Amino acid sequence: MRRINGSALIIAALVATVGALAFPVWSYADRSGTGQDNLNASSVSTQWGPLTATDRDFLVKVRLAGLWELPAGQQAIERAPTKAIKDTGDHLVVGHTDLDKRARDVAAKLGVELPNQPNEQQQGWLRELSAASGEEYERKFANLLRNAHGKVFSLVAQVRHTTRNTLIRQLATDANQTVLDHITMLESTGFVDFDGIANEAAGNATASPTGPPPPNGNLPPAPAPATPTGQDQSFTSRPSTQPGAPTAINTNRP
Repeated sequence: MRRINGSALIIAALVATVGALAFPVWSYADRSGTGQDNLNASSVSTQWGPLTATDRDFLVKVRLAGLWELPAGQQAIERAPTKAIKDTGDHLVVGHTDLDKRARDVAAKLGVELPNQPNEQQQGWLRELSAASGEEYERKFANLLRNAHGKVFSLVAQVRHTTRNTLIRQLATDANQTVLDHITMLESTGFVDFDGIANEAAGNATASPTGPPPPNGNLPPAPAPATPTGQDQSFTSRPSTQPGAPTAINTNRP
């Protein structure tokens, strides 16, 4: 009995040892079914770096954005009753003409097929705009386009942060400038429903919000300014935003 018990203990110890040695191999991030494995499976090699499924989706979405936002901008220039909407339409036309050219160039180099017409939802938005007039048209224009730009803004940030492809990274930089310009112009019209945007985003959120406690009516102590502390103060760069200046981005860039 003692010999059997001893053998059982030895076997159990061996099993535990083998399991401990095998666990690191099993737990590698790129094992089958993990995010790393999925990333590798969806990627193809190019001379500009790996091209992932997210990179390709980004290219398609940039193209789709131009296919409906450019005609929406053209329509605004021709139909809008106020200068603010016409000016915003001008930015949409200029920005997406430029960005579409960049996207088509990148897609040609990477061998990614692009659509040639807006998707069904985008075509529906264009029909909504065509059917509206007056102030209703202006509100629909501002909110449909502001909502669309806001949603793609997060994808631009994700791609700019994670892509390993230099062509996609540059396109994401260009898209970031263009989308921010369009968001700024749309908001300057005064027709954007910020409550509606916030409520829609809250309805789709799954995590509880975090942050400092809400104000209690008393002024908090003033924080110390963030200032350079080194001895060399001969800085040559300048802030990207100037005090009192509009935050729209110049889309007429080289």
